[in-house]
Amino acid sequence: MVQTETQTNAAGAERANPVLAVAAAALGWFVPGFGHLLLRRWLKAVVYFFAVASLAIVGLIMRGNVFHSNGADAFEILGFLADLGNGIFYFLADKISPAGADVAHAAGDYGTRLIASAGVLNLLCVLEAFETALHRREPEKP
Repeated sequence: MVQTETQTNAAGAERANPVLAVAAAALGWFVPGFGHLLLRRWLKAVVYFFAVASLAIVGLIMRGNVFHSNGADAFEILGFLADLGNGIFYFLADKISPAGADVAHAAGDYGTRLIASAGVLNLLCVLEAFETALHRREPEKP
């Protein structure tokens, strides 16, 4: 039987519920840093949001390519998965950069790399939020 409430084990350490871990991961993917915000990790939430947002927005302003799910080869599929990691920024890409991609110039090529880097960074933040929620402890003092 799966327990959904926070429990204390024999050593006295607090164990969080898996529902919270999945919720933190899903919300953290959709809005970067929101999973950490849910876990009351305020500073990490703000830093992660601005790190992912700045990479994604600068990449889109540089007119980087945003890959879509109909990739013809493995690199396009990997690019799509990396870009999808951006969460809300992936879905707003057409609004942020309505002119579309321009990878014929170096700026567009670098923009493509920044967008993919933002997505991978956000996926790493999602994994950290999930892991933190599963093995929850009191926040460390700076």
